[in-house]
Amino acid sequence: MRTAVVIGTGLIGTSAALALAGRGITVHLEDHDPSQARTAAALGAGTDTPPAGPVDLAVIAVPPAHVAATLTEAIGRGLARAYVDVASVKGGPRRELEAAGVDVSAYIGTHPMAGKEQSGPLAATADLFEGRPWVLTPTRDTGHEVLNLALELVALCRAVPVVMDADAHDKAVALVSHTPQLVSSMVAARLEEADETAVRLCGQGIRDVTRIAASDPRMWVEILSANPGPVADVLSGIAADLEETVQALRGLQSADEAKRQDGAAGIEDVLRRGNAGRDRVPGKHGAAPAAYETVAVFISDKPGELARIFADAGRAGVNVEDVRIEHATGQQAGLVQLMVEPRAVPLLTAELRERGWALRQQ
Repeated sequence: MRTAVVIGTGLIGTSAALALAGRGITVHLEDHDPSQARTAAALGAGTDTPPAGPVDLAVIAVPPAHVAATLTEAIGRGLARAYVDVASVKGGPRRELEAAGVDVSAYIGTHPMAGKEQSGPLAATADLFEGRPWVLTPTRDTGHEVLNLALELVALCRAVPVVMDADAHDKAVALVSHTPQLVSSMVAARLEEADETAVRLCGQGIRDVTRIAASDPRMWVEILSANPGPVADVLSGIAADLEETVQALRGLQSADEAKRQDGAAGIEDVLRRGNAGRDRVPGKHGAAPAAYETVAVFISDKPGELARIFADAGRAGVNVEDVRIEHATGQQAGLVQLMVEPRAVPLLTAELRERGWALRQQ
């Protein structure tokens, strides 16, 4: 691949363009809002001037509802040798193309499993897809050259290719992406009218659960409108669990010992099933989940403190596998939780204490 066109310069399109441009590909940028394409070009994602002739690959980075129309127009003007889209829903757009009689032999639906709660070209980064799954949904009509160019796109973005059926993909993302967005938003919505005293008690748990609730509602209405059935199916199962959990909690309120025991059993069941599900979430780089131990360090909120902690961990020869920060309410301080392999805990704690860090007792 030497040349590409990216149509749609939001977060995903601009990030893909930045990755391609950074690896020597000539990238042309298009958007229904020319100012967005100019912004992406100013960031180094390519040029907003049209190509002189057909490019090797066209990347369609528009909302699911607009994929079929955008592809039809691009294929009609012979924009590229091959076409991919990167929308988060795959079955619907392909069926729209087939119903319209569009030749789909030069097209393959794809979906990079990466994103942020922010949107637009200014949120884009060249490494957004690095190490992330990138789903490809070829069919019997997909040409070999098209598949190879799609795989090259994934490789240039340093993502990990995953081949799936389009409808299986849509059911999967309903569970692991679309439903979590709605659940996060519903939890965050409880805070809108909450007493200010309660909101001031917000800790890391509520921040973790509601982080993606900051996403653009208009974007998510478009995504969910393209995949409503599978998302409703997942939410139906959650609703059943919620009803049973409510009944279990009511049982815990009862004066009847048997009802309290049943309530406790119901709560324990849903928590244990949650443990089992969480254990299936892949670990670093898509590997099997690993069990890490936490070293918690008190830290002041001033420049250079985090860098100093990581430097001290490096001096101890310890790799920090993950990190979380809890900010103290009403104080310019917090708690940094360093996740490391169990065997590294004694080395790390000894080094940090020697260098004057205050550690929380586990």
